Amino acid sequence: MTTQTFPYPSFASYVKARQPVLLRTARSLTANPSDAEDLLQTALAKTYVAWERIEDHRALDGYVRRALLNTRTSQWRKRKVDEFACDELPEPEPVSCGDDQAERQALHDAMWRAIMKLPARQRAMVVLRYYEDLSEARTAEVLGVSVGTVKSAVSRALGKLREDPELGFVHS
Repeated sequence: MTTQTFPYPSFASYVKARQPVLLRTARSLTANPSDAEDLLQTALAKTYVAWERIEDHRALDGYVRRALLNTRTSQWRKRKVDEFACDELPEPEPVSCGDDQAERQALHDAMWRAIMKLPARQRAMVVLRYYEDLSEARTAEVLGVSVGTVKSAVSRALGKLREDPELGFVHS
């Protein structure tokens, strides 16, 4: 029996350590978990090919995040199909006993359903700005757009989220 060895043991270690975080990012860019897993696998394959050329391994998450976004953007451009919101949410938080936790979970679920209804580009910007905590300038750089585009798209996305009837209970 032959065991497969990785020419870059640090790549295997990196993937093992960072896969949950990277998968969460991929899930926030796609409409379903299967697409997210495919997207992450493609981005990691691109990273593996470039592994020797990546000089600063402290910036690997940024490199993979960029590969995720570039791959997803290519998919958006190639596909002329609308995406539809789904009932399944990425990584639901564990539920514990207590009213506060139940309310937080309900808000979390409603927010993700509302975010998944946004157009793909707006969803990507909202995820990068508020879930990945990137600045407007960094979000613009990652997506290859201007800061003004990020500001206006995020503003429109937040407006849609404010108008989402499922999130109406947040405003009351």
